[in-house]
Amino acid sequence: MSSGLNLNGVRVLGSVLDRSEQIALVQDLRLVARQAPFRHLVTPGGKRMSAQMTAAGEFGWNSDGRGYQYAALQRNGDPWPAIPSRLRNLWQKLLPSAKAPQSCLINYYGEDAKMGMHQDKDEADTAQPVLSVSLGDDALFRVGTVLRGGKTSSVWLKSGDVAILDGESRLAYHGIEKIRFGSSTLLQNKGRINVTMRVVT
Repeated sequence: MSSGLNLNGVRVLGSVLDRSEQIALVQDLRLVARQAPFRHLVTPGGKRMSAQMTAAGEFGWNSDGRGYQYAALQRNGDPWPAIPSRLRNLWQKLLPSAKAPQSCLINYYGEDAKMGMHQDKDEADTAQPVLSVSLGDDALFRVGTVLRGGKTSSVWLKSGDVAILDGESRLAYHGIEKIRFGSSTLLQNKGRINVTMRVVT
C-alpha cells in the first residue's frame, strides 16, 4: 500500500488490495449480484445513468421522479444481500474509529460510462466517512471542493486503490470522468467496478 495522495482533502491510497485480494473480492461481488442484479437507474429527470448499480447491506440506493433515496428493500421486496466480510474487514482496518458501514453501493462502468460531479450528502451523519474501492479498469477520478464549481483535481485510480472522503472533504464534489477500457485484466468483460461503503442513519 502506498503512503497515499491528498486530492483536495480526499485521501487516495494506492495498491491497498493485491491481485489475489481483488480476485477474491470480485467473486464476493458476483454473489451479491446474483441476489441483487445490476441495473441502470434513471435520474429524477428521466435520464438513464450510464453506470449500472446494485448494493449490499441494510440499505441500497434508488431513484425515481421524487429524487434519489436509500431503500431498505429491493424493488422486488427482497432485502439487500449482506456486505461481504472482506469489505467490512477493510473498513475496520482503515477506519477503526468509524461506525460500521450500513450500505455498500456497487457501480459497474462499461466502456463509455461515467459519473457526474456530485456530493454524497443523503446520509444522516456526514461526520462518518465514505470509503471507495476501485476494481478493474483505470478511472479518472475528479475531486472538487464542498462548493459546486470549485477548483478540481484529478487522478487515475487503478485496480486495488482506495479513496476515503472524511473530515472536511466528506462533502466534496467528486465524479468519474472516464475509464481506460481494457486497461485491466481483472474483469472478464473488462470495465470497472467501484464499491463505496457508508453509514446511512
